[in-house]
Amino acid sequence: MSARNDPQARTPTTVPIGGEAAYAEGLARLEASYRAIPAESRVRLAKKTSNLFRARAATDAPGLEVSGLGAVVSIDPDARTADVGGVCTYQDFVAATLPFGLAPTVVPQLKTITLGGAVTGMGIESSSFRAGLPHEAVRSMDILTGAGEVVTATPDGPNADLYFGFPNSYGTLGYSTRLTVDLEPVRRFVELRHVRFHDLHELQATMDAVVGAGAHDGEPVDYLDGVVFSRDEAYLTLGRKTDDDGPVSDYTGMDVYYRSLQHADGVLRDRLTTHDYLWRWDTDWFWCSRAFGAQNPRIRRMWPKHLLRSSFYWKLVALDRRWDIGDKLSARKGEPPGERVVQDIEVEIGKITDFLDWFLDEIPIEPIWLCPLRLREPAPAGADPERPWPLYPLEPRRTYVNVGFWSAVPKQPGQIDGRANRLIEKRVSELGGHKSLYSEAFYGRDEFDALYGGPDLEQLKSRYDPAGRLLGLYDKTVRRQ
Repeated sequence: MSARNDPQARTPTTVPIGGEAAYAEGLARLEASYRAIPAESRVRLAKKTSNLFRARAATDAPGLEVSGLGAVVSIDPDARTADVGGVCTYQDFVAATLPFGLAPTVVPQLKTITLGGAVTGMGIESSSFRAGLPHEAVRSMDILTGAGEVVTATPDGPNADLYFGFPNSYGTLGYSTRLTVDLEPVRRFVELRHVRFHDLHELQATMDAVVGAGAHDGEPVDYLDGVVFSRDEAYLTLGRKTDDDGPVSDYTGMDVYYRSLQHADGVLRDRLTTHDYLWRWDTDWFWCSRAFGAQNPRIRRMWPKHLLRSSFYWKLVALDRRWDIGDKLSARKGEPPGERVVQDIEVEIGKITDFLDWFLDEIPIEPIWLCPLRLREPAPAGADPERPWPLYPLEPRRTYVNVGFWSAVPKQPGQIDGRANRLIEKRVSELGGHKSLYSEAFYGRDEFDALYGGPDLEQLKSRYDPAGRLLGLYDKTVRRQ
């Protein structure tokens, strides 16, 4: 009897990847490391890598040992779910799911982002217009709280308040050790249509229509994002899952993905394997690799291919921050030092052109990334129907657009610290939007609490971190303690 027809030879319903025993050992090390931290010391992670762009105060205190929680525990291909360690990277997560024809519902753009990090720090990607944000795919979470207890948070259990309050908490309530999440079917390829726009209002209207219909010009759209180079050169990229055979492009070597979008007019088609589509932005850290010369063809030929990735550029950024390399080079050329402007913001789709017009006038940064999103419907049972996720209160049944810009602008003599970032915060607030908190923030306390659920977080802290072992959200993200 062939393996295809032999019931005993079929893939079991739950396929262990890292396994329960490995997870239990990692959890035991985590709990032991918590107990080893002096009672008077703040509790922090001991992770060696990060995708945050804000500094924090140095400390000699030991951190939480999380290295044993970096694996996929198991995959259930029939139920389309996975149990995953909190510090498992999306690179490893995707590698485990693709052989089953499955992927996380939302795969953030950079390989070293962890599942727990995306849930507590609000990840996003081109499936978010239909699949929401990573935390919306979570069925349950095991969380080490500030009180040192590992609790299970589900939308309808005794810790439902922690389940809904955990997204955008950035480790101020605890750290996820294990998550059960939904997966979705994928196909072998993603066919792309890069649609050129000469007018931002037209781009806004088309994006809104695609989000509403899930299609464009008679073809389904499974993935949607965009890039703005200038007012009269912008693109929407429409992705469609497909198993149809055909040539595929490769943007992991000499060719640079974001440059492939550019064309004179109309629609340009392309095709990638699903794996390469999910990681299309990682090779050049969107376009930020150009700051290191990695897009110069002469340099790129000599650049080791395995170092064309965001995690290596991050190391270069860390060196620059430590030694002020960029500012010193600018000074040699008679140029002023730079103010880092590395941000993602969200405004309602009807206001996106207003924001882009303002930004293109005030902030000399290009390109700009666009990614529409809507909260999943229906929200989990037990959610507040108007504010399901209180620490980042996006409203149901509304379309937002995430705008990402990552570069630096020249500082002017005598200007206030963070001038450009403060201007952006002010404009986003005027438009009723929010910004992500992975980078520098300059809000006053009252405005911050109004934007990011301050009273809700205070109530959660009193229950899950009563001794204040974990930093507060304002202290961590604005005061950078």
